[in-house]
Amino acid sequence: MTVQTQDLQGLDLRAEIDRLRKERNAVILAHYYQKPEIQDLADFVGDSLDLSRKAQATDADVIAFCGVRFMAETAKILSPEKIVVLPDMDAGCSLEDSCPPEQFAAFRAAHPDHIALTYINCSTEVKALSDVIVTSSSAEKILSQIPADQKIIFGPDKNLGGYLARKTGREMLLWPGVCIVHEAFSETELLKLQMANPGAPIAAHPECPPYILDHADYVGSTSGILAFADTMPGDTLIVATEPHIIHQMQKAAPAKTFIGAPGADGNCNCNICPYMALNTMEKLYVALRDLTPRIEIEEGLRLRAKKSLDAMLAMASGTVGLGDLGPFVAA
Repeated sequence: MTVQTQDLQGLDLRAEIDRLRKERNAVILAHYYQKPEIQDLADFVGDSLDLSRKAQATDADVIAFCGVRFMAETAKILSPEKIVVLPDMDAGCSLEDSCPPEQFAAFRAAHPDHIALTYINCSTEVKALSDVIVTSSSAEKILSQIPADQKIIFGPDKNLGGYLARKTGREMLLWPGVCIVHEAFSETELLKLQMANPGAPIAAHPECPPYILDHADYVGSTSGILAFADTMPGDTLIVATEPHIIHQMQKAAPAKTFIGAPGADGNCNCNICPYMALNTMEKLYVALRDLTPRIEIEEGLRLRAKKSLDAMLAMASGTVGLGDLGPFVAA
C-alpha cells in the first residue's frame, strides 16, 4: 500500500489517530514486533491470537491490527461482524509464504493417515485445511492430548516442530517452512556475545533453528520471553527473537539490560521483521480514516478455518497469551 506521506505533513498523527479511534469506535492492536511508537499508542500489545481474542471481547466496531496479514485474518475469523483493517496489506509472513494452500492440500492428501497440527502463522486457507491450530505456547499441551499412535503433520515451521519433537519425543512429519527473522541469528556471533556478557542467560523463541536453541536458557513464546525477562535472576538478558520486543522489556524492567542476539554481521538489525516494519503511523492513520485495506473472508472459508482454531481453544485455551514452553531440555 502506498501512502502519500507528503499529504500528511503537518498532521499530529498521534492526535489524529486518537480522534479516529474514538470516531470509528476502533480498537488498535499491536504485536510485540511493531515499532515502539505503534506499541505505545495501541489499546492492546501482545501475541497474535491473544490480541484477536482481546479484540473479540470488546464492543469495538473496527479492529486496526498492526501486525501481519495472517494475524488480521485471525481477528476477522473470530470477529466477523467487526471491520478489520491492516495498515499495509503487503505485511505478510515468510512462514505463511512457505506453505501455499494448494501444496499443503496435496501434502495432506498424500498422507491421509496423518492429522495436521498447524502453527498459527499460516493463511486462512491453510487453517481451513488443518485439524488443530497451535501457538508456540499451546503446542505442547495439545500434543500431550493426541494419542501416541496418531500420526501427525506439523507445519509450517520446521524449527518449532523440531523443537517440540526433541522435547516430547513425539515423531512428526514436518513441513519445511522457516521464519526469516529467526533464521538470521548467528551461532558464532551469539557465542561471542555470550563470552562478552558472562553469566547472562539467553532467551529464544522456538522459531529459532536448533543451533540457537541449543544455547538457550529459556525457550518460549514472545509473552513467555517477556515474563522470563521480568522474573529472571541477574540484570542482563540476551534475547533471540525480533528485537522490537525489547521495548516492552525495557518498560517493564528499566533497571535491567537487554541485548538483541546478533545476526551474521554481528548486529541485530538484520533480525528486524521486514513485514512488521511495513506498518507505520501514517498507514495506521490512513487505515482508520478510510477503513481500508480491509480484511474480507468468504463465510464458508471462515467457518472451516474457525473450526481448527476452536479445536485449539478447546484443548488449550488457558495457554493463550502465556509462554509455557519453559526451559529448554536438550535431547
